[in-house]
Amino acid sequence: MGVVVDRAVADGDGGGMLRWLLVLAAVYVGLSLSFRLGARAGERAAERAAHALRVRLVDRVLHPGGGADEGRLPGVLASVATEDTRRVGAVCMAATLGIGAAMGLLVGAVVLLRISAALGLLVLLGVPVILVLGHYLSKPLERRSAAEQERAAHASGVAADLVAGLRVLKGIGAVPAAVGRYRRTSRASLGATLRAARAEAWQNGLTTGLIGVFIAVVALVGGRLGAAGSVGLGELVAAVGLALFLISPLQTLAWVNAELAQGRASAARVAEVLAAPTAVAVGGPPPGRPYGGVLRLRDLHTGGLRGFDLTPLPGEVLGVAVTEPAHALALVRCLGRETEPEAGGVELDGVPVDALDPAGVREVLLVAAHDADLFDGTVAENVAAGAPEGADLADAMAAAGADELGAGQAVGEQGRFLSGGQRQRVALARALAADSPVLVLHDPTTAVDAVTEARIANGLRALRTREPGRTTMLITTSPALLAVTDRVMWVDGGRTVDVASHEELVQRHSSYRAAVLS
Repeated sequence: MGVVVDRAVADGDGGGMLRWLLVLAAVYVGLSLSFRLGARAGERAAERAAHALRVRLVDRVLHPGGGADEGRLPGVLASVATEDTRRVGAVCMAATLGIGAAMGLLVGAVVLLRISAALGLLVLLGVPVILVLGHYLSKPLERRSAAEQERAAHASGVAADLVAGLRVLKGIGAVPAAVGRYRRTSRASLGATLRAARAEAWQNGLTTGLIGVFIAVVALVGGRLGAAGSVGLGELVAAVGLALFLISPLQTLAWVNAELAQGRASAARVAEVLAAPTAVAVGGPPPGRPYGGVLRLRDLHTGGLRGFDLTPLPGEVLGVAVTEPAHALALVRCLGRETEPEAGGVELDGVPVDALDPAGVREVLLVAAHDADLFDGTVAENVAAGAPEGADLADAMAAAGADELGAGQAVGEQGRFLSGGQRQRVALARALAADSPVLVLHDPTTAVDAVTEARIANGLRALRTREPGRTTMLITTSPALLAVTDRVMWVDGGRTVDVASHEELVQRHSSYRAAVLS
């Protein structure tokens, strides 16, 4: 525009004016297209970076060694995998626009230097000062953004828990208390969000004020130089135009600072999950041979169990009757490779499981927890989830009594369309359909009636003993299940009291009778 003023307007050249206006139009089209293409590339980079982070987070959460979910509600992990990864990915877009803004400032400074050394030096020296001040102004925003994300994630986790347990809460009349808890959490989240918003507003306002003062100084210096005749009319127009132009890249850099502050806060939360230590040791496959199915627990100390020894025989249906539920749960978690024992260990085919890959161990040693979750879909889809591809599900469903529900019966999220006993039968059918060499079941029939439980016990034994070498461990105090076992290990006070058949233990120990038959 300064060239147009000097070469066309000042000389009254209409043809030159038209030519330079066409040049300006071509420059505008080029800048517009380049901005759109650059923004598209930045958005694509942001989405790809966020997606890559989400994939890494999911891989970490699903890692066989576990540990990522320790101390974190599912809603918190969902928030980290969505909102935090989005903010970290947005740094790519911020970097794209930031580089463009920096290049605009550099070109503007060079042009101003050619017009006037004073104007050029003013821009070159003033912009770094503005950037440094903007960086320090973004520090409160970074801190408050981290608190905002933490509170919002916690509120999401509480809400998810509330929805998941709504039926139970209604049953015990605890809905008002649960809603009150969520309101308190939500208010805390709102407070953190408002504090972050205030910090962002202060940061934007102060930065905009600094930019305004800086541009005013540039315009003032340029005007005085023009009045003094140090620069021509066209150069003065160019200088003032460039001073106004600098507002946009400086505002962009201020926005980039805010995005980087939020991105750093979210990146710390993402990194915390990715760097979470595994709950159990992660080894490798045994050298030179595949996994088998011979299980042994040697002098195990975990969660109240002391000096626990157990060696199920291949093909055996073994009952483990544990007086204390906490001890039974500790045994289940240890066998499921959810936690490491305090002392002693678990061996598979003579190799300590902490030296083996947890995923490979679980292919051989399947632990079906008492509170196993179901997924939205049909009964058949849930049962088939752990079964070999193309496996016949009919026998497993019949043995677990899940055939009465119908394969096409809708389950709903976490099995909310089914009763407690129906959910247990579907979960048991899923465990049986996996057809693992070693199957550990923890209280699989606590919610079914006595007649159904007896039928399931017989069906379970018939299915698991149909093929030789299939070992089954029932951790339970159910007399119907213990009656179909080959032998029962009676554990009281964290130590093994006796090992015999169910009938023999009933006759020998009054404490066993009280725990199992009462």
